[in-house]
Amino acid sequence: MKSLKELYRIGAGPSSSHSMGPEAAALKLKELYPRAKFKITLCGSLALTGKGHGTDAVIKRVLGDDAEIVFDCKSENLSHPNTMIISVSEDGKEIASHTVLSVGGGRIVFEGESLAETPEVYKLNSFEEIKQYLNDNEMRLPDYVFAVEPDAKDYLTEVWAQMRATIKEGLNAEGELPGGLGVVRKAKYLWQSKHIGETAEIAENRMICAFAFATSEQNAAGGRVVTAPTCGSCGVIPAVMYYMKKQHKFTDEQIVRALAAAGVVGNLIKTNASISGAECGCQAEIGSACSMAAAGLAELYDMDIEQIEYAAEIAMEHHLGLTCDPVNGLVQIPCIERNAVAAMRAINAVNIANFLTYTRKVSLDTIITTMYETGRDLSGRYRETSEGGLAKLYRGK
Repeated sequence: MKSLKELYRIGAGPSSSHSMGPEAAALKLKELYPRAKFKITLCGSLALTGKGHGTDAVIKRVLGDDAEIVFDCKSENLSHPNTMIISVSEDGKEIASHTVLSVGGGRIVFEGESLAETPEVYKLNSFEEIKQYLNDNEMRLPDYVFAVEPDAKDYLTEVWAQMRATIKEGLNAEGELPGGLGVVRKAKYLWQSKHIGETAEIAENRMICAFAFATSEQNAAGGRVVTAPTCGSCGVIPAVMYYMKKQHKFTDEQIVRALAAAGVVGNLIKTNASISGAECGCQAEIGSACSMAAAGLAELYDMDIEQIEYAAEIAMEHHLGLTCDPVNGLVQIPCIERNAVAAMRAINAVNIANFLTYTRKVSLDTIITTMYETGRDLSGRYRETSEGGLAKLYRGK
């Protein structure tokens, strides 16, 4: 499996390939040519859906408003569907040109560089293998992560800081989200509006939803988020962890350990199935995020490895078949609400695992394989194409 740095990426929403990748390319160009002007031609998918994903906006945010952005929707036979052609000029003369590929997950490759996969860091590729290793060595999941990746703790500390910052920004933001659907931000309202006669259970749900909405709304607006494991599902883990810190006083160090445990589950899903809505529907994004959040929360509560596995398995199992049908291709309807629902479901999964782990019949590895097969069997209309489901039938109010 890859490094957790490949799973948790910090950057601009709402898409790892359409905003995080172009942002990374723009930052690299600015570093290479600090005094230059740029013409960026977006090709393929970046051109076709770049406006909706704010690709041009994130590039200009880095390179300045004088950066020229061209949408080329006609070029074919590209080396990659997400291609950027960059012309670099100084004093009115072109001094360099680059072709940059946004290859997914926020990763970019300058054409001419090797497209080789990033190195495998973790030798164990199933939960059963990892569980056996932990039992044999009397370790917990985070200890395994930090043994394999000694610098992961510092990186996850940075990840957690960004998750907190995103929630705080989202809770204070108001107004309508970009894209034309007329979706109004709701996180601040959820956070501030206590229900009449509110019980502790209702308060918990309201706060968790507020934190999930805050993160997902920031993502939809092109704010900085952490892929957890994707931009479209970035609100689930932060909502659960932020609530636990705020209400139950878990320390930042404990939450960093929980993020490490969650990352192992996310990495297993990414390696043995998929975290892509375009490949396997929203079960691969929201389902994976819920499974990761459940594992992280179980680690936070110091539950044993069997309980952690069961919590993660329940969370994924009950998202099987979830379609990816974003209205107008925007990560707003039904995506934002799904983050909130999945955050609450992760807590429910841990509660069930706390009581029933030793009666379970299904392993996490089995449910990961099941999710992948289910996703591949889904009609293409339900895999992030906005051609079916709610995306097809929604007409507004």
